[in-house]
Amino acid sequence: MGKRANNEGSIFPYKTGYAGYVWVTTPEGKKTRKWCYGKSREETHEKWLKLHDLARKGPVVTKSPKVSDYLTYWLQNVVEPNLAPKTTANYEMFSRLYIVPALGAKKLDKLTVRDVQTWVNKIRTLCQCCTQGKDAARPEKHSNPKRRRQCCAVGKCCKQTASEWTVHDAYMTLRAALSNAVREEVLTRNVAANVKMSVPRKRKVKSWSVDEARAFLESARTRQDPMYPAYVLVLVLGLRLGEALGLRWEDVDLGSAEMTIGWQLQRVAGQLLHRQTKTDASDATLPFPEIVTAALRARQRACDEVRKAAGESWQETGLVFTTASGRPVEPSNFRRSFANACDKAKVRKVHVHATRKTCASLLVALDVHPRVAMQILQHSQISVTMNIYSEVSSEETRKALKRLGKQLGS
Repeated sequence: MGKRANNEGSIFPYKTGYAGYVWVTTPEGKKTRKWCYGKSREETHEKWLKLHDLARKGPVVTKSPKVSDYLTYWLQNVVEPNLAPKTTANYEMFSRLYIVPALGAKKLDKLTVRDVQTWVNKIRTLCQCCTQGKDAARPEKHSNPKRRRQCCAVGKCCKQTASEWTVHDAYMTLRAALSNAVREEVLTRNVAANVKMSVPRKRKVKSWSVDEARAFLESARTRQDPMYPAYVLVLVLGLRLGEALGLRWEDVDLGSAEMTIGWQLQRVAGQLLHRQTKTDASDATLPFPEIVTAALRARQRACDEVRKAAGESWQETGLVFTTASGRPVEPSNFRRSFANACDKAKVRKVHVHATRKTCASLLVALDVHPRVAMQILQHSQISVTMNIYSEVSSEETRKALKRLGKQLGS
């Protein structure tokens, strides 16, 4: 067997290889043995030295949970109580669909950089329809051909691979969980932090020009689209979809032409939530131009009429935008209304969120004072706002936009 090296008395033959232990202190302050194993004395000795090094640096975890168990703990006890419901739902989805199936059975402390790198590379090539059983979940027979099994479950793989952003977000979910494990001293290092992962390029979406936005608003106003005032808020004030639908009448001061943005409406995990915005920085009191005042006054009149027509079936929510019975407007329904409005206005179809980029140009065209625009756009320096104001829009467009507000007010 050969002579033992100095301080190697705790390494000895064990079964078909060797075993060793080091006395360590656990995060709970308890002194106990931490074991290591190897096929040869040299392999065991190397692990034993690493254990000694860990023991000198601080507490050492002796029992490690599976990756799947730790993710469940992390989601329930760290993520859900402290982060927004939407963020929680996203972390849960990436854990369930991408991390647990591939890495869930591994012990947390046995997870290596190579394991994570291999997993990341594999996600890029795997058909997610096959992996997640999407097609297999469809019925074999259905009156609608699009709803029956049609690809992977019938031997015609659709090669539905994950996008680069999906791969990146799944990786970032695992990295966030492992970072928390290091913070809680369950792990000594975050192996995911050493994995090479490039950030995908953001897809550039061309926003509307001022003339396209004007044509869209004029069409919606002419057709008396009930969501016209919401379109105005999204385009002229740059409100997010959730902020517009979550706006309350008590947060709107039509006399002073100001509103406070502190609430949002979101559908998360099957629930429609009316909740406060993420941070105090999101809570902004915004001044608004005449076109917004006119649109909101028109909305107020429409609400009064609808409330009278609904009678006892009216459900008071205090929201600016509601259904015919007073209930909140579904975000998905608003997106459909917006897309239909694009078609009817014969303008290029864009996502609702892409309209935020048009906001600054519209404020210029409406001759909104730079200081007011600075507040609306939430710029920290007036010079940034003035750079936008150096753009010149046609006089005809300016007049048309101002006319929208005046026509509504009459």
